[in-house]
Amino acid sequence: MLTEFGKALIFIILGLVFVAGGLLVAKILRPHNPTAEKTMPYECGEDPIGPQWMRFNIRFYVVALIFILFDVELVLLFPWALIFSKLGMFAYVAGAIFIVILFLADFYLWAKGDLEWIRPEPNVPRLDDLVDRMPLRVKGATPPAASPVATSE
Repeated sequence: MLTEFGKALIFIILGLVFVAGGLLVAKILRPHNPTAEKTMPYECGEDPIGPQWMRFNIRFYVVALIFILFDVELVLLFPWALIFSKLGMFAYVAGAIFIVILFLADFYLWAKGDLEWIRPEPNVPRLDDLVDRMPLRVKGATPPAASPVATSE
């Protein structure tokens, strides 16, 4: 007589056998004829150029996250639209506040520049630009004589 743990163990073993058997049958039945075209990495229909471990712009992720954020928030408007007529003015005010917050977030992202695909390079000041080019002045020293100005008479 099996205990509950024994039944779970048999279930896990049978699951592993089915997975391994499926992989084995697939390996036996599938054709195996690799070509140079088939072994190339696939990049959305484009031929890969350059090294595979190159850095690329983080903007892809930022735009995708912003899209998901607004997409999920807009999906929340569907239940609101379904019960809008039942709740009356309360639902209208709640939906209007929600939409205003969405627009404020959108304008904030726009003003911050996160919706721009190519952001301008930041102008970081260099120390050489900040340091005064005048010679150092020592206390008690007389300033250099001013150059004479030519006057025409």
